[in-house]
Amino acid sequence: MTLPAHSEPFGGRLPSADDRLIANQLRQILATHKAGDATLRLQVAEERQPVEITLTPAMSDLLLDVLRHVGSGHAVTLVPIQELLTTQQAADLLNVSRPYFIKLLEQNAMPHSLVGRHRRVRAEDVFAFKAKRDAERGRALDTLIAGDADLI
Repeated sequence: MTLPAHSEPFGGRLPSADDRLIANQLRQILATHKAGDATLRLQVAEERQPVEITLTPAMSDLLLDVLRHVGSGHAVTLVPIQELLTTQQAADLLNVSRPYFIKLLEQNAMPHSLVGRHRRVRAEDVFAFKAKRDAERGRALDTLIAGDADLI
């Protein structure tokens, strides 16, 4: 998978066992203080006084989500929502081939722009398309399950 622009791999590798353990410990601490604004007190080696950081509920949710993936041993890539992606980067996020993704663009499945001869898609539009596609798939599966219930 190609990494989106301005993204960083997790140290160029999957999280180690120690990374996963630390992520799970930090996730448990954040989860217990998730309600409202949580204030964390960190002891930095160079500082005499602990540094206090206040996390909003939105920031806590984001960190908990990242820590859940790292704690499970999954690779994590952060993509800024306003980032312009290449067709290959967008196809990778959707887990489809680049030619198929280009067909989607030609069918106006999502907005895109041209930079010279190259198509660019906003990450926000790719994520919106993915959410819509996943919802449609879920409804189709529900319909299939409901139809199969009569056979059981």
